[in-house]
Amino acid sequence: MIKTFFDVGYFQITKKGESAPGDAFLTQKAQGRQRVISVLSDGLGSGIRANVLSTLTATMALRSIENNLPPLKTAELISRTLPVCSIRKISYSTFTIVDVDEHGLVQIAEYDNPHFVLIRDGQIEEPESESFSFKTVNTKRNIIRCSSFQAVSGDRLVFFSDGVTQSGLGMKETPLGWGDAGARQFLLTTLVSHPEYSSSQLSKALVRESLKHDVYSPKDDITCGSLYFRNPRQLMIATGPPYDRERDKHLAGMISGFDGTTIISGGTTANIIARELGRNLTLDLGSQTDTIPPCSTMEGVDLVTEGIITMSRVHEYLEKRLEPVGGKGDPAERIVKEMINSDVIHFMVGTRINEAHQDPNMPVALEIRRNLIISIANTLEKLYFKEVLINYI
Repeated sequence: MIKTFFDVGYFQITKKGESAPGDAFLTQKAQGRQRVISVLSDGLGSGIRANVLSTLTATMALRSIENNLPPLKTAELISRTLPVCSIRKISYSTFTIVDVDEHGLVQIAEYDNPHFVLIRDGQIEEPESESFSFKTVNTKRNIIRCSSFQAVSGDRLVFFSDGVTQSGLGMKETPLGWGDAGARQFLLTTLVSHPEYSSSQLSKALVRESLKHDVYSPKDDITCGSLYFRNPRQLMIATGPPYDRERDKHLAGMISGFDGTTIISGGTTANIIARELGRNLTLDLGSQTDTIPPCSTMEGVDLVTEGIITMSRVHEYLEKRLEPVGGKGDPAERIVKEMINSDVIHFMVGTRINEAHQDPNMPVALEIRRNLIISIANTLEKLYFKEVLINYI
């Protein structure tokens, strides 16, 4: 039985000239259970029509698996339901369905997408699989490939649309496209150089390499999803002073004893923790920007920032998916980077009123700290598939 965390991530680039991606990636973590369902669907063609069909396919798959319909039955149901191209006699959408239960049992159903890649101990493994075929009145014979395996800590599962394997098609170096072999070798090489990569980072690396083969002018939608089975990366963010001053010591103890990355957001909060722990708080003027106050440093704490203004910018970056790609970045970017690289994010939210934030002329997002943290938590859960815990003190 696996006792690790399921890190899920994806990255996508839309075909040049299209306003909407023809691929869809949906994932869901079952409430109260360590279960993950992910679906990657590729609509026939590109643009709005492909987007509608791929989204419909992914949604049907997600809801069916969520209601405990086996992956094979789900795949067959979708294949029989989808519209069919009148000329080519094939369904208008292909898909990969991944279902991981709380015990780490992985079940995968694939229909016409490139075959998934399982990397274990630096090698590509090929789990047992079985193909099932059926035919409807209006289509050619459909073949659905079903695989299953027991995940172990360190496993990486990567699956992608044919925008990856067909990238570079017609180019001198890759006349037949990059292909499965090229994508698989790139994944192995990347993980040797960057074994710490999260699922999102690995997906982004593969998609960007595919884009390079297309000379940065994508000829198709390019999408990659990934799962990484590992111990969860924990992040704690303390923001705002406790309602009861007698709990100041408790908050400081939570930060000093936390097994993971720690961030303090807010000058008052930082001063309380520094006082309780007997540590120095030093302002880092070099981190100041035109719009965000500077960071500070404190022994034993990974990052100390200003509060409301910085966290508001964090929310903005997360909503716009402005993920930092390198460099130190401004204080808000540094918080976002830590959030993206973490799996479980703990917010310790103080509920003492800070009169500086009650000015009616200030934006609503700055008025109530709790609302801002709730908005950030919702974004982290919906867009980045993070597990978020909020504790009010």
